[in-house]
Amino acid sequence: MIPGNIFLVGLMGAGKTSVGRLLAKRFDKTFYDCDHEIERRTGVKIPVIFDIEGEAGFRARESAVLRELTLLHDTVLATGGGAVVREENRRALKENGTVVYLRASLDDLWQRTRHDRNRPLLQTADPRAKLEQLFRQRDPLYHEVATLVVDTGSQSLRSLAHQLEQRLSEHFRSPARPARIAPEPDGLQH
Repeated sequence: MIPGNIFLVGLMGAGKTSVGRLLAKRFDKTFYDCDHEIERRTGVKIPVIFDIEGEAGFRARESAVLRELTLLHDTVLATGGGAVVREENRRALKENGTVVYLRASLDDLWQRTRHDRNRPLLQTADPRAKLEQLFRQRDPLYHEVATLVVDTGSQSLRSLAHQLEQRLSEHFRSPARPARIAPEPDGLQH
């Protein structure tokens, strides 16, 4: 059994929600998705919040919800891709659980998000350039907050969840070990 909370961070399209649901089932923890919780509480989709309140308004809502969710016990939490932008969020994550950075390549992220209209930050004239910019800005912040960094590669979600389960178990048996997890070359696709 993995003690405490597990918080998943990473860019949009990294697989935080999908992997988080699988991990919660495997570890018998409650799953939360920060973006879904914001939508549930406001009654509108994230793009509507961006349209009405802008990114600053959304980030304020995100911080308030994240603060509450990180104080719960025995959870798996999929954070929004930009949650790490605010220092207060990084602190809440680091102080209240094990943070896993699901790191995907820029090409994988682009393939997973390019047709998704529910990503307000990518609704620009050049969405790939925006994704590259977000990657450059946020990658160091994800690394800063992470207990473990997992390169997702092209493995299936189930394979990734299984590998992550093994590595989390190893981490809790030997917490002083360096924690970078490379993908297995199994060639499976998401």
